[in-house]
Amino acid sequence: MSYVVCIVAVAPLRREASHRSEIMTELLLGEYAEALESSKDFIRIKCLYDDYEGWCQKVQLTEVSQTMQTNLFLHKAIGLAKLNDRDCRISLATPLYSTSNIISFGNFSVQYPAKYTCDTTQNEFNKENIQHIAEQFLNTPYLWGGKSIFGIDCSGFTQQVFKMFNIKLPRDAYQQAEIGDAVGFLQEAVCGDLAFFDNDEGRITHVGILINSEEIIHASGKVRIDKIDNAGIISSDTGERTHRLRLIKRYKK
Repeated sequence: MSYVVCIVAVAPLRREASHRSEIMTELLLGEYAEALESSKDFIRIKCLYDDYEGWCQKVQLTEVSQTMQTNLFLHKAIGLAKLNDRDCRISLATPLYSTSNIISFGNFSVQYPAKYTCDTTQNEFNKENIQHIAEQFLNTPYLWGGKSIFGIDCSGFTQQVFKMFNIKLPRDAYQQAEIGDAVGFLQEAVCGDLAFFDNDEGRITHVGILINSEEIIHASGKVRIDKIDNAGIISSDTGERTHRLRLIKRYKK
């Protein structure tokens, strides 16, 4: 088994080995993947965090003989790392491997500043912390397949926020809806519950994080806070109903 690691701030994984192909998900700097097959300029990989597969440009990855453990430390804000002694702006939830020593990924060296360190095992899953982490993504543009502060989709947003609390969620909204404990009524919801929304065919197509029983933060056009009621989401900008509520799930750390 061979491994690769991302050596850019954010690397898109595409459905096919082409720049024109849709983005499926992304890797953040220092995230590992299993190498599956290769073409001239792309390599098909499987992300070790959530088993998602896609094609990534070879130049955005470097081969490694083994993976390293993150010790559950993640970047807690937008900040800078040093990549081969050059500044590299990185996203919230980027994995950290050391805050004092230089880490080598093949021919690439990375150093992370200690002031941005977050120990996810110590990050209590409470209303104050959930809102603090989630609101750092506010106004991030929506990007299909995105999972960084530079562009994110709805399930990428929920996955990355929960990652900051050492709660591992699958990549897609419908997958996230399959786990967790059901909450019977919106009025019983607490901050950190996930609300899921379906389309006319009954397929789960959207997810957001409930702030309380009346407000939700989610990625739709941008990461935003909107009103919610028993029927679904109401846009704070237009007053129009945008998403139809299907179910609510609760997850424990």
